[in-house]
Amino acid sequence: MVLVVGVILTAIGIVLLLNLGGAADLAMKRVTSQPLGELPPGFAANRRGFNIYATLVLAIGVFALGLALAGWYVPIGTSLMVLGGITFAGASVIAIAGELETYRALKR
Repeated sequence: MVLVVGVILTAIGIVLLLNLGGAADLAMKRVTSQPLGELPPGFAANRRGFNIYATLVLAIGVFALGLALAGWYVPIGTSLMVLGGITFAGASVIAIAGELETYRALKR
């Protein structure tokens, strides 16, 4: 089951990052650039922010793949988990900074 989740999340992350079939454009138009009640669109409403969030999805997928593969082949599974974890941590820092930048720009 973890393998299936990892494959699905990795595939979604790749599709969104590469904008295959216009998936990223559609998601930005229909979801991330729409206001949430009283909240205006945030960091994911622009291409840079959307790519960071797509990278977070991809990192979670890679981590899940590593978790699933660690039972069969420990070196590859562990490497994927470390890669996914480091990528997630780095992209999270960038996403938080981007959200703060967007929030401060809206307050002006």
